[in-house]
Amino acid sequence: MTEPVYGQVVTYQGDPWVLLFTMPRIVAESYRRLLAEQGVVTVIRTPFQWVMSSPVIEIETGGYMGDVGLYVPQVQEQEALALMDGGPAEEPAAEG
Repeated sequence: MTEPVYGQVVTYQGDPWVLLFTMPRIVAESYRRLLAEQGVVTVIRTPFQWVMSSPVIEIETGGYMGDVGLYVPQVQEQEALALMDGGPAEEPAAEG
């Protein structure tokens, strides 16, 4: 079986989203919770669909568990990367 390939920057619901990492779904779900706790919006892309929320029952009953793409809105990319590196999220620079 070939590994899924996910685009680095994609348009989802009309906005640009950036691929943070490709990883097994169970790991991606853990990072989603970490990021959500800090206010970062995420979406997971499986080879079959986009997933905005993943109820535990879906995972327990055998939802797709292979490699998925973990995406964030492009405007939150730096914040998400800082959080995933274990550091505090930095406030975005004010424009103007």
